[in-house]
Amino acid sequence: MNSTPHRPAAAGRRGNGIPRVLVATTALLSFISFWRAAAIVLNDLASSAYYAGGEAEGYIGKAAPWFILGIMLFSYAVRAIYVESCSMFVRGGVYRVVKEAMGGTLAKFSVSALMFDYILTGPISGVSAGQYLVGLLNETFDYIHVSLHISPGFGAACFAILVTVYFWWYNVKGVHESSQKAMRIMQVTTVMVVILIAWCIYTVLLRHPALPPIPHPKNLKLEPNAMGWLYGVHFAHFAGIIAIFIGLGHSVLAMSGEESLAQVYREIEHPKLPNLKKTGLVIFIYSLVFTSLVSFFAVMIIPDNVRQNYLENLIGGLAMNLEGPFLIRLIFHGFVVVVGTLILAGAVNTAIVGSNGVLNRVSEDGVLADWFRQPHRRFGTSHRIINIVAFLQIITIIISRGDVTFLANLYAFGVIWSFAMKGLAVLILRYTHPGDREYRVPLNFTIFGVEIPLGLGLITLTLLGIAVVNLFTKKDATIAGVTFSVVLFIVFTISEKVTHHARGNAKHVEMDQFHLEMEGELTPAAVGARPGNILVPVSNLHSLYHLGNVLDRVKPGRRDVVVLHVRLLRRSASGEYELEAEQLFGSIEQQLFSQALSLAEKRGKSIRLAVVSANDLADGILRAATSLQSSTIVLGHSTKGSTEEQARLIGEAWEKLGDLRPQFNLEIHMPTGDKVYKVLGPHAPNLTANEVNLLHRLWLRFSDAVAPLEIHHHDVVHFALEEVQKEMDEGHEDLVVNRLRAHLEEIQKKKAPKS
Repeated sequence: MNSTPHRPAAAGRRGNGIPRVLVATTALLSFISFWRAAAIVLNDLASSAYYAGGEAEGYIGKAAPWFILGIMLFSYAVRAIYVESCSMFVRGGVYRVVKEAMGGTLAKFSVSALMFDYILTGPISGVSAGQYLVGLLNETFDYIHVSLHISPGFGAACFAILVTVYFWWYNVKGVHESSQKAMRIMQVTTVMVVILIAWCIYTVLLRHPALPPIPHPKNLKLEPNAMGWLYGVHFAHFAGIIAIFIGLGHSVLAMSGEESLAQVYREIEHPKLPNLKKTGLVIFIYSLVFTSLVSFFAVMIIPDNVRQNYLENLIGGLAMNLEGPFLIRLIFHGFVVVVGTLILAGAVNTAIVGSNGVLNRVSEDGVLADWFRQPHRRFGTSHRIINIVAFLQIITIIISRGDVTFLANLYAFGVIWSFAMKGLAVLILRYTHPGDREYRVPLNFTIFGVEIPLGLGLITLTLLGIAVVNLFTKKDATIAGVTFSVVLFIVFTISEKVTHHARGNAKHVEMDQFHLEMEGELTPAAVGARPGNILVPVSNLHSLYHLGNVLDRVKPGRRDVVVLHVRLLRRSASGEYELEAEQLFGSIEQQLFSQALSLAEKRGKSIRLAVVSANDLADGILRAATSLQSSTIVLGHSTKGSTEEQARLIGEAWEKLGDLRPQFNLEIHMPTGDKVYKVLGPHAPNLTANEVNLLHRLWLRFSDAVAPLEIHHHDVVHFALEEVQKEMDEGHEDLVVNRLRAHLEEIQKKKAPKS
């Protein structure tokens, strides 16, 4: 970068006076098991089971379950493309991968189609959840003879807007996604699925219904709404094939959520590729059983004249038409709705997170202006992108008026084109980057030294075939999708030119310039700091008071201060986990470190600067502190919760470091000047005078009782702790916890101010 006048605050500078920033190229990641990875993907993918079958039947008739089954089987082949894409790994992100394969124009179009997918994921999931909830309420009102009926469309739209607003605020605050929460939701969902399938089998055995009609063209209800612009066109010998592709096109929603597999790739624990394959297998079996069986059982169990009322609430209708007492069915319907609301609402959050990740990455690549990534003054999140995404989703919900069918029609455009562009990119990369891969989509042959990727080619050709057929059969989706993609493509193109021009001509008079040095690992020597340093993580240039406090007290030459920026890697529809240096250190990081240098200069102190990437903030800070051999970690107060909650999250991250966990002094500074001090790791507790007196009194009593044996104060503590442990091991843990809770509540009462 350009030179700048000498600044005394910049330690470890280059000979030309430019402040030096150590950029660690190895991400400090926390990893999850393939079970948790599967749970995260299924939270997104399983949501389609709530609406895909009903929407497909609304277009193609009672043969829809066979097409849903076909799509679920085909999804395993599509998943193989994502596995190859992840294993191939190209540094820099999904946009750069597609750009390298097909050029900047198609790369921007593919991102536009992907954004159309994400923008619609939230509304269709929220509205579908609302349809289930309103359906349950109306049936409950009928059962208890209350003359109240909520309009399904209006109620579903209101619920979807409320959910979107909730997750908008959730993401603006920057609350981290929890794989543990996803795991618990899928555990509850599995209970519901097992009960549903078992009850459906019982009902089928009692009623002996016929299977849905086979997927023959004569059994398809190819009316104008299903055929679109193709209605009335005669295809001669290709009529049967076209009919099959039309059926698959109207069933492709069952495959939505597949891209989530690439989003969690970087988080999967070692061995990464085998665990990725296991994750894919778990997802395939679960979604195949759940999504396809729901569609089959619905056609077999719900009467034809009744089922049309449940196409937007298919599992709810299935629950209400099972064999058994009405009240039990109504209760189970409530359970179905609760589970569905959890999954579908989670998909709303996934849509915002995914959109934010994609647009952040596009901004980092210079396609969007840095304005979009400017951090929130309080929370430090890319709130402008989140605001735009949430606004577009709410507008979409209002336009749909709570109609799932309308949204599903639009959603299919983004789903199939994002898959098709992904397959085409991976296919082209087979020839432009023919190097070794850890995994290749099967069925590859070599003829005269040229590789023929038959399997990958057939999958991509099938995806493109479905996508092209959908262009002509889904008129509203085609018009809306093409319009949205073209508008977003134009925005990307104009913004890219403006951004490149601005970056090329920018003087950056108000900001320091930095020399970026890439290092594989974060070490004291690489940063230029001695062991025992003070680590000060920073993220928001408007909240650097904790750095100022550290600089005020530190004595020059005694201890080094390392200012660390943890670049969070959010899930962003691609499996990469490493970024280029200019992506890790852009204009926002430049402003942040410029402000940090200004604080140091005013105090005549020196600081070291470093940037790392991580997928969890607390874990990234602890791993960085371990690598740097820091003795103290100083944090600013989090705007997302209390200091105790902040300390708890840091403590949990410390516990995950492994056996060689170093001890750290943790300081949490408040904007008011107050500070909270903690010690991470085993340490002697700070005893109050009351506790010391109690210990001494017990020691005196025990000294007399065990004489002439010698006893010390620590013996009393050890004995008391072992007695508590013994009581818990004997099955009395609840009693111990209740006594402890009562003790803590009594302390809180004493601390509470008297009125």
